[in-house]
Amino acid sequence: MRLEMRVRWDANLLEPCMQALSDAEFAAGLDRLGPFEQRPLLAVAVSGGADSLALALLTRAWAKRRRGRVVALTVDHRLRAESTAEARQVGRWLRRRGIAHEILTWDGPHPKSDLQSAARAARYRLLESWCHEACCLHLLLAHHREDQAETFWLRLARGSGLDGLSAMPALAERPQCRLLRPLLGVAPARLRARLQAERQPWIEDRSNANLAFARVRVRRSSAVLAAEGLSAERLAQTIRQLGRARSALEQDVARLLAQVVWIEPMGIAVLDPGPLRAASAETALRALAAVLMTVSGSDYPARRDRLERLFEWLTSSPLGRGRTLGGCRIIPQRHKVLVCREFAAVEEERALSRGGDATWDGRFRIALNTNVGRALSVAALGTHRLSAADRRSLAPIAVPARAALPALWRGGRIKGLMHPTLARQGCMAHLQFRPARALSPVGFTVV
Repeated sequence: MRLEMRVRWDANLLEPCMQALSDAEFAAGLDRLGPFEQRPLLAVAVSGGADSLALALLTRAWAKRRRGRVVALTVDHRLRAESTAEARQVGRWLRRRGIAHEILTWDGPHPKSDLQSAARAARYRLLESWCHEACCLHLLLAHHREDQAETFWLRLARGSGLDGLSAMPALAERPQCRLLRPLLGVAPARLRARLQAERQPWIEDRSNANLAFARVRVRRSSAVLAAEGLSAERLAQTIRQLGRARSALEQDVARLLAQVVWIEPMGIAVLDPGPLRAASAETALRALAAVLMTVSGSDYPARRDRLERLFEWLTSSPLGRGRTLGGCRIIPQRHKVLVCREFAAVEEERALSRGGDATWDGRFRIALNTNVGRALSVAALGTHRLSAADRRSLAPIAVPARAALPALWRGGRIKGLMHPTLARQGCMAHLQFRPARALSPVGFTVV
């Protein structure tokens, strides 16, 4: 199958004064996202386009000086007839340059609506799962300066606040790896110049010209915006300033969280509303959102107006009856407030494979022992009647939080409870509270 490739060798086609990004410049940017282990293993997401191919070559040179290793990962979404052939071509190019390459395939199902979002979610899921299985801590992505500008405009159009307009972070901690974006301050023309210097062809993705996508329409408008002084370079300065403001605010939130909340081993939060009432409204609202996301396992915060109503309730006296928000129950208990998972919002039953592990309800990592005989599944404990022994084992856990706890099921009957104490005793499964969002993650990183 003939691939649609476009290679530029003529330096006159590049933007004025655009020189190829050097190894030294790239190394300085990547080093700021460390620390890195001795002889590091780095994965690079490579689509076959100019930006990601340049990133792979730059990373190879960086790792070679540190006696490390690079693996390029290409996700084949199978949304176009030529995608598999393109992925194989990328592998041939990279292997000739001494870079290991693997193809990760999205087998679907492919939804009929919002396909781009689904493909993006599948891409990150495949890449991060590979890193987890390969014990690879670092996943490098090729987002550059113009990508940052486009993200800014798209989020501005959606009415985003400070967090959204700060655009993409240079470093993001994920449950399975670290996402690194060392090229956020680099113009894409410099990456193409690097490929030309190394005589490396690349694949042009035809979807980059499809005006059905909002990002493509924004990209087509970049010349008009630049003529009004809104160039990608100027926007990068604004985004950097917004990122610094966000980083400072996140530090305030982290300090407040250290004062007002602690998380129990089963993912139940105990909140002291006193310091929360004394904090600034913005800091307190962000702290509340973080607690709800951690306890619920959600990737997204509750709506702002609902958070504001919850904050008003917490600052009132007496608190009265409890509330629900963001998949959580918020329950007053003496001078504290209990935040636990709402039973009605938990994930449905999920099958477990012997010797494998799975994430359930966005909160718990569950590994089934290899000596388990018949198949088991995990689901919420619910209102199931418990034996006296089970009630004793759950005694340290607040009663309102028990229904949403994970339990092992087989044939519609509970076969075992799970909590960290039982896991240490070597029962059928090992359990770890690992929510999608940490209570106080690594702060927004600005480069």
